[in-house]
Amino acid sequence: MTTATVQRSNLTGALFALMAVMCFSLNDVGIKFLSDSYALHQVIFIRSIVGTVLFLAVIMPLSGGLKVMRTRRLKVHLVRGICVVFANMCLFLGLAAMPIADAIAVFFISPLVITVFSVVFLGETVGGRRWAAIAVGFIGVLVIVKPGTSAFQVASLLPMLAATLYAVIHILARKIGGTESAATMAFYIQLTFILASAGFGLTLGHGAYATDAHPSLSFLLRAWGPIMADDWPILIMLGVSGVLGGFFISQAYRLSEAAFAAPFEYVAMPMAIIWGVTVFGTWPAPTAWIGIALIIGSGLYLLWRESVKDDTLAGKAPRRR
Repeated sequence: MTTATVQRSNLTGALFALMAVMCFSLNDVGIKFLSDSYALHQVIFIRSIVGTVLFLAVIMPLSGGLKVMRTRRLKVHLVRGICVVFANMCLFLGLAAMPIADAIAVFFISPLVITVFSVVFLGETVGGRRWAAIAVGFIGVLVIVKPGTSAFQVASLLPMLAATLYAVIHILARKIGGTESAATMAFYIQLTFILASAGFGLTLGHGAYATDAHPSLSFLLRAWGPIMADDWPILIMLGVSGVLGGFFISQAYRLSEAAFAAPFEYVAMPMAIIWGVTVFGTWPAPTAWIGIALIIGSGLYLLWRESVKDDTLAGKAPRRR
């Protein structure tokens, strides 16, 4: 590839990353908006049905038709799908109880967790400066979560768990990305969402365990009920933005270098702050701003170091004559 071709590909990938972030941000605000009225698994089930219909009607025909269902890595797809389901559920349950900006900031420890996992599971090498960045990022989490103080709430651990599961998803994607298309991965994620949310609905949808003790528990244990007419546009938006966001982010990392595309995901942070102020009337606390800065700064530093490492390796690679 020529330099110009790489640059065009990177810019196209960055555009897809921005579109994916917009879709995911709409999902976050929509889920939080509905969290006081419906059960989480009911919302996810309807969102997944809408997303699957869109996938079958639009994305599948454009991606080769029925062949996107063919795979030799079914077990990996199912494990990855389960991780996606629980990552989403943990993040959404956190959103039900936390200001949206705080929850999204804590979730952005995922690049730090991915770096740790790359050492543990992929045998990659991480230098002292990157370990220091990881430490700074986790300090930022502690600033927001405030463990050991009266301001601490268990729900703040949920975005951290979501970020950890997201890191597992990323590691699994690296393992199967060479043989599986973005459309194939998206199809099996949607299928897992439908099966998992239906299972939760059959188990918890009767509302026998419903409680108002905590916003997250209420969102998880609430009974399924009729959908208000005014809420259907939001649910349809969730389905469309969910499946498009997953497809766009896969396209972003397929077309662009990861170190170039990844920083654009951090656009979700100012968007979360805007949603919090305009839709929910919440503004990050002064200490939360410090934590947000530490998390975002350390994540961006890690991505920069990754790009430097790739450039160094490329420079040392033998040139073709």
